[in-house]
Amino acid sequence: MFLKLSHTRLDIFSASRELVLGIYKTTRSFPPEEKYALTQQIRRAAVSVHLNIAEGFSRKSAAERKRFFEISRGSLIEIDTALDIAIVLDYIKEENLAPEAEKMIRCFQMLSKMINS
Repeated sequence: MFLKLSHTRLDIFSASRELVLGIYKTTRSFPPEEKYALTQQIRRAAVSVHLNIAEGFSRKSAAERKRFFEISRGSLIEIDTALDIAIVLDYIKEENLAPEAEKMIRCFQMLSKMINS
């Protein structure tokens, strides 16, 4: 933000930022007793996606960059799994997750291309 680095203008960076914001909005409706459990875990994983993308772009070697992108993609899988639990527990309806699902799929696809290139 303050450093004005080039990765902040990339689609993956914008997409992961939008995912974080969407996840925060989505988890606001979770029960209060989940504040320090599932809600926090999902939010932390979403922030991890975004932060690991940023850190990956700061690495000089391709191997290091890919490793951070793999961690970011792993966090997406963590979010997906945790949201499945939230659906089963009836904290949220699957159809209400459509916008976040699209964002997650988009980020997953972009990260996969970056890892495999």
